[in-house]
Amino acid sequence: MKHFILIVFFSILGYHINYAQIVNVESLRRVSDTSKWSVATNLDVGLIKNTKSIFKISNKIRLQYNTDKNLYLFVNDVKLDKIEDNSFVNKGIQHIRYNRKIVNRLKVEVFAQSQYDAISDIKFRGLLGIGPRFKLSKSDNYRLYLGTLFMFEHEEASENSIEVLRDFRGSTYFSCSLYPLENISLVSTTYYQPLLKQFSDFRISNETSIGIKILKNLLFKTTFTYNFDANPIIGIPKTQYELTNGIVYTFD
Repeated sequence: MKHFILIVFFSILGYHINYAQIVNVESLRRVSDTSKWSVATNLDVGLIKNTKSIFKISNKIRLQYNTDKNLYLFVNDVKLDKIEDNSFVNKGIQHIRYNRKIVNRLKVEVFAQSQYDAISDIKFRGLLGIGPRFKLSKSDNYRLYLGTLFMFEHEEASENSIEVLRDFRGSTYFSCSLYPLENISLVSTTYYQPLLKQFSDFRISNETSIGIKILKNLLFKTTFTYNFDANPIIGIPKTQYELTNGIVYTFD
């Protein structure tokens, strides 16, 4: 590998209600204009002590290979919670994406994703999608992207339910990366995913991160994630959000 990035993220402060159900792939891409491999791993560890002892650990691995015409991206994200003597994996996502450049500002995306989330009562969710991705700008100080995808969704609820949903959804996203100063960055992505046969059944997700460079390889980062599902699985809240602060260390 030409480049290897190790990211260790220590949570300083976090408020959350459940976990996100939409994967923000934009936050996982690494901007590159030359052919190269990119590897990143993210490790989060937390310990909470109140009426019970809660241990949390999560690991995210990203592999990316980029050429002048093609981009290949693989993501594996797993979270584990341990409450007293009971252990369970509450969330896992595997995501594969391929981009093919058509012209300078237009690419075609194809992706496949598998997902499970015990907190959101998702035993399995599988997605297959395809669509165009437009680059709206190419400035070094800001980058804007728009994607419109068509996807098939297969979803199974928890072990106690036999319900299986198979539907087609749209997925439109807008992503912006702003660099107002040399040591400050702001990255925000918003997704809108309606059910094509019933537009009142939709999901909205936004993830916004602000990074402040402290030293050459040290970054302080604040991330806010908001998710809304108009028709979630019964018993699951429509709104989910999470706020985290931390430090990121990188090296090549």
